[in-house]
Amino acid sequence: MRLFWTAGAIPVDRARGDDREAQMDWQAATVEAGRIAQAWTAEGGPGGAVLLFDADDIRAEACGGLASLELAMPFRTDTVVRYASISKHFLAALVLREGFPGLDDFLGTHLAVQPALGAVTVGRALDMTGGLPDAMETLWLLGVPPGVPMDHGALLAFLQRLDRPDFAPGTEISYSNSGYRLVQAVLEAKGIDIADTLRRRFLRPLDLALRLPYDETEPVPGLAGGYWKSPAGWRRGRYGLHISMSGGLAGSGLDLAIWAQALMVGRGNLDGMLPKLARLRHLADGRPTGYGLGLARYGLGRRVLVGHGGSLPGFKSHFLIDAEARAGVVVVANREDADTATLALRVMAALHGVTVPGPARGILPEGLYAMPGTPFWLEHAGGVVTCLGAQETVYPEADDTVCGRSAHLPLRLTVADGAISGEVGHAPRRFVPVQAGLAPDPAWAGAWTCLAQNARLDVVVTGETAYLRIGAGALLRDLPLRPIGEGRALTLRSEGPWTQRACLQFTGGELRLVTSRSRTLRFTRAS
Repeated sequence: MRLFWTAGAIPVDRARGDDREAQMDWQAATVEAGRIAQAWTAEGGPGGAVLLFDADDIRAEACGGLASLELAMPFRTDTVVRYASISKHFLAALVLREGFPGLDDFLGTHLAVQPALGAVTVGRALDMTGGLPDAMETLWLLGVPPGVPMDHGALLAFLQRLDRPDFAPGTEISYSNSGYRLVQAVLEAKGIDIADTLRRRFLRPLDLALRLPYDETEPVPGLAGGYWKSPAGWRRGRYGLHISMSGGLAGSGLDLAIWAQALMVGRGNLDGMLPKLARLRHLADGRPTGYGLGLARYGLGRRVLVGHGGSLPGFKSHFLIDAEARAGVVVVANREDADTATLALRVMAALHGVTVPGPARGILPEGLYAMPGTPFWLEHAGGVVTCLGAQETVYPEADDTVCGRSAHLPLRLTVADGAISGEVGHAPRRFVPVQAGLAPDPAWAGAWTCLAQNARLDVVVTGETAYLRIGAGALLRDLPLRPIGEGRALTLRSEGPWTQRACLQFTGGELRLVTSRSRTLRFTRAS
């Protein structure tokens, strides 16, 4: 079975044929949805909702677990959650509907950003090929955790100071929220009220009352608590940064199902919108990617599904649409450990009578690898590949190859001559094993500064150990460093349910801090 995106048009067949209906097993899909919900109820913790829909109706609903642990309130289909990154395609649809800004417009035409970022087009900002460093990842690399409050103005000013992309626009793909933040800023600079325009253009005709809270402290009627499971038990998730349309919408599972159904059939002002959002986008050399404008492609056997997921601390969500079969599924949850992408795929697999394969084991050797001369590194364990800190489960493919199913971090890897090679994000990579027992270089030690961001960090080396000292005051942290050769070291930090594994690359008088979503920061030795 193919579990990665496939090239080709997204078929939109407006006829509802008996043959197609006969091929789908709604009962099996309903049973699968019930299993998911029942597992949440049986545990007695947070939960979620699963909804199946066709072109005309909500065909099945299953709810389980609690919307509020404090009040012991059950989770229902009208329980409100944070959609997180599912919000992205709403913004992209608004851009297409308004006709502004144009997808070929440069960000710098409409917004005061540094020249290198200003040369990124709106289309590349939205389709993840622009190389725009992710704001949260970059701030965290500077010692500012995601739970620290930061308003819209401060966050925009921070993005406007970034002076280089992570890679040449159009050469690869890497997930970033910053493109959506900046495109929203372009609309706002023109005087467009995002929330009001979204209501008038799309939500009101569908009788939907989605909310757009930009701050997690803003009261949202009916909002479930969002939880993550710490070693000491369930805890509330926290996210301090201004959220924006990169992930700001809040609504219920039922609301999302009604929206996804309308998007699928072109109801209201959404006529013809799904093919535009899901249309193939291309790299500069003409190769297609699986990520469109806020929507991603997923393979399920011979079928092409489109959809998107979302994640904020304590909230997970995902939806999938099979435009040809005129069917879809929504999964929303108020628990961090819910793999809503896999759950949604399980339901769609049951609907179509196919089996979802397990992770690829025994194809790639396990261990830590690094790409010579670069800060790129890879670790494989149990069918899960971590590359520059971003994790993806990999699945067996033909010819001793494994692949991922994510459109925004596509992986296709194999083993040759003891190295793991292939493509990550559509860019060629070759990783060799990291030697065990490497020692830190004493030359790393000292103070390092990044004048562009008014940031400072220290590297301490004592014999066979080294650590990164970063932050200030009560936020000062000492993070152990693990050398991986060629002047590189890995470090790890955590904030609630989230972790960040960064690579430090020392080259002469320069220090780079690198993760999958942020590769722009460069420090020099303090004078």
